[in-house]
Amino acid sequence: MSKQKNLYPPVAFHFKLQILGSKDPMDYGFQEISGIKATIDTEAIAEGGENRFQHQLPLKTSYSPLVLKRGMALHQSTLATWCDNTMEFSIDKPIKTYDLLVSLLNEKRAPVFSWKFMNAYPTNWEVSTLNAEDNNILFETITLNYNYYTMVSG
Repeated sequence: MSKQKNLYPPVAFHFKLQILGSKDPMDYGFQEISGIKATIDTEAIAEGGENRFQHQLPLKTSYSPLVLKRGMALHQSTLATWCDNTMEFSIDKPIKTYDLLVSLLNEKRAPVFSWKFMNAYPTNWEVSTLNAEDNNILFETITLNYNYYTMVSG
């Protein structure tokens, strides 16, 4: 019996983040991971005598920051420790970068798609508003910059 490929698009709610090269590479419990976006920047060049359009020449690829959102962890996770250490940045202490792996998972927890983010580091760490009139979960939002990302097989 031949294996039939799944013809349906994957669901986007089952995923994991791994911090590659850290002592505890797994960090779970994210409500949302966004910013998986690459854009080729272009330069408009006018051609003499051609007034109908301008040529759009490719320059370089730029990448959006990776944004992680989750309920605030009560314990100090690897990610939280990394953010804390980075935010205490000083000139005599270099910023530690890690490669990250974000994987979209199927119902058997096996990766369907994975993206590897190279040389990532936190640039923003935000805690949601504290408000006595709301009954909301306390969220943390972490923004990471990186050099580039690649899509890797499942």
